[in-house]
Amino acid sequence: MPILFNKIKRPLIVAEISGNHNKNKKLFLKHIKLAAKNGADLIKIQTYEPKDITLRKFSSKFKIKKGIWKNKFLWDLYKNAQTPFKWHKDAFNLAKKLGITLFSSPFSKRAVDLLESLNVKIYKVASFELTDLELIDYIAKKNKPIIISTGMANIKEIKNALNCIKKYHNKITILYCVSGYPSKESDINLNTIKKFKKVFRGYSIGLSDHTDNILTSLASTVLGVSIIEKHFVISKKIKSHDQKFSIDCSQLKDLRHGVEKIYLSLGGEKIGLKKIEKDSLKLRRSIFTKKFIKKGEAFNRENICNLRPSIGIRSENFKKVLGRKANKNIVENSPLFFRDLK
Repeated sequence: MPILFNKIKRPLIVAEISGNHNKNKKLFLKHIKLAAKNGADLIKIQTYEPKDITLRKFSSKFKIKKGIWKNKFLWDLYKNAQTPFKWHKDAFNLAKKLGITLFSSPFSKRAVDLLESLNVKIYKVASFELTDLELIDYIAKKNKPIIISTGMANIKEIKNALNCIKKYHNKITILYCVSGYPSKESDINLNTIKKFKKVFRGYSIGLSDHTDNILTSLASTVLGVSIIEKHFVISKKIKSHDQKFSIDCSQLKDLRHGVEKIYLSLGGEKIGLKKIEKDSLKLRRSIFTKKFIKKGEAFNRENICNLRPSIGIRSENFKKVLGRKANKNIVENSPLFFRDLK
């Protein structure tokens, strides 16, 4: 199904703010303003408090072992990265003022209730919550478009989530995603999007990209994605939890511009003359004389040749002309016309 909130055909660009605000409300709202200014079509945040995701425990089982968050406890990570509930109203009001859609990933039922009170238009299910069918069921009951991320998921797990939502509606977009932070290009396997289009036929397929640049996102345009989601930070100088796999204002602008150009260049599948090529037809080859040809003289490869531009007999008729005779004298370097042949 086409994505219901996409009124344009090119991929929509989603700027994910996540925890890049560094617990600073002013900086948080500035992210919304600059995401809108630099090319985002939609802006996403995350709605949770630490207790919505984990327990306040500090044993080894609750400690991250690898990656950019190595040795951090889950509680501390989410406490520092959360977007406080009390900021949400101002964020949605600002987005409305800017004329851009703001939506969120809720991580609990109470987070969904908060978003409902703010009249959120779209929901996102994060990759790590894809198997929480209880939460997905609660979101789906709201009968609003849902975007699901599929990092770590197998086909069965994705179908389980889809079936859960389809009990209420079918307004679903599936994002191919690799849950590595940051992801290397060698990790991405972007061709999986082709597989997604076959397995989840009829659904809108997008990309959630956690690489540290925009190349993978640009490449996905060629594969026909409907949405490209990138984490966004207004400056690389900000040392946030997500900075290493976020793009800045300049990159966001380049992504939007690049996606538009690539999408336009894809066009349709027409074979044949394009409108812009009509004038170029004149620069094709036609038959010219190489030397003076007397009336009655036969045309051969020694006295005619194919050259640009296209003036007289077109070059594809060269063999048909060979052996024919001139019905008049023809000077050297003249275009040949059918009226010149006997």
